[in-house]
Amino acid sequence: MNPPLRSLLLAGATGLIGHAALAQALALPGLQDLHALLRRRPPGWPSDPRLHALTVDFQALPTLPAADAALCALGTTIKVAGSQAAFRAVDFDAVLAFAQAARSAGVTRFAVVSALGADSGSAVFYNRVKGEMETALRSLGFASLLIARPSLLVGDRAALGQPVRAGERFGLAISRPLSWLIPQAWLPIEAAVVARALLRGLAEGRPGAQVLESADLQSRGRA
Repeated sequence: MNPPLRSLLLAGATGLIGHAALAQALALPGLQDLHALLRRRPPGWPSDPRLHALTVDFQALPTLPAADAALCALGTTIKVAGSQAAFRAVDFDAVLAFAQAARSAGVTRFAVVSALGADSGSAVFYNRVKGEMETALRSLGFASLLIARPSLLVGDRAALGQPVRAGERFGLAISRPLSWLIPQAWLPIEAAVVARALLRGLAEGRPGAQVLESADLQSRGRA
């Protein structure tokens, strides 16, 4: 059994899942250091002596502090990014750069947020990039790799200063009255549930690569 997480690298702390992971990680017993990689520090940043904000450029990451594990919740949409190339720069290039830097810093346990339907052979650009990202991470040699593929996310994006995603809002409106008909793997999932499942998975540190589909996240991430 792995010891409790004492130190964690976190990328994407200003997003829905990353924000939840930040709060949950600081509540973990035994955590001594949480290094959050940010493009800019947002207002209302938590005050905690264990929390260290690292303002970085993901295209030229510095040497990262040593840590037990790393969690990557970086992600955008093509609409927000502005183009397919800009989307790929975040959801593939930045994710891979963070993973490589974490691996160089001695991290052996890595968790990443991918997406439902991720497939490197997909005809859908979004799913294909997510699948290619997963394939690239598998080649880095982490002792434990945790890949989360959540369905539509539930969370207050407006409270984080993020634009509300029309697709998520429409999906929630349709799925709520029909939830009893929809397979659990496709049901919307709370960002906090995804974060909790990933942190628990990192603490367990099962060897090899493990894919958690949305139904797995639902069952493993409940409080």
